[in-house]
Amino acid sequence: MDRAKRYEWISTSKALSIRRQCELLSVDRGGFYYTPKGESELNLKLMELIDHKYQCTPFYGVPRMTDYLRDMGYQVNHKRIRRLYKVMDIRAIGPNPYTSKANPKAYKYPYLLKGLTIERPNQVWAADITYIGMPTGYLYLFAIMDVYSRYILGWDVANTMTTDWCVGVLQTCLVQYPSPDIFNTDQGSLFTATRWISALEEKDILISMDGKGRAIDNIFIERFWRSYKYEYLYLNVPSQGAELFDETEEYMRFYNFERNHQSLNRMPPAEKNFGKKTYFISTKYSPLVV
Repeated sequence: MDRAKRYEWISTSKALSIRRQCELLSVDRGGFYYTPKGESELNLKLMELIDHKYQCTPFYGVPRMTDYLRDMGYQVNHKRIRRLYKVMDIRAIGPNPYTSKANPKAYKYPYLLKGLTIERPNQVWAADITYIGMPTGYLYLFAIMDVYSRYILGWDVANTMTTDWCVGVLQTCLVQYPSPDIFNTDQGSLFTATRWISALEEKDILISMDGKGRAIDNIFIERFWRSYKYEYLYLNVPSQGAELFDETEEYMRFYNFERNHQSLNRMPPAEKNFGKKTYFISTKYSPLVV
């Protein structure tokens, strides 16, 4: 059982002492009392600046981003910026020694999309996670995209990145849509976790992973993050999580059903995905194809 899960079993209302419960669960007693400290006001500001700059220059690694922030008058070093990159789960496009946080012991699947002609919906799905800066903290947005149509099949917002969170969105998509032939992600620990891999293998879905340091291998969803942030997030900074969720839901509706794509012969992703003009009825119901 995961260490964090074990702490959830501990209760002050039980007859056993906290010390004894921790001994039985093989966890440190200090971990039960520990309350995670949030990021400082300075770090939140730096993360906001990094996020804006990264969308313009995704090839900026830690050294270049550090120089950029120093030029703006912030006295920061590489260690601080490297840690914030990890917190935000971002990495520079291009060969580099660090991508997203990967489990070095986990098996990394080969990249299956090189030279592949993607010619129909549900042939290839892709998924990724992006950082969302908030006035008093940060959240994460996870999304699954059909690569052929650029249609966002499912998404969710959370304050932590967990495999269970990602699998929940995946399973909802697999119920609502035909299973894809191939599913592509990066090599992050969430996507090499046993639960994620098992959810795909149970549906006989081939697993594809970006090459190390090759953020461009998942370029379609990376481009979507840029559109989402410049067309919505940076123009309408939400004040709290509920507002972010509601307004993201509205942007997803706009992106899928109204926003024409030049690469899709100026049609929205929903029309490309379903092969017919598609109208959106409600965020609570499936789209209507006519």
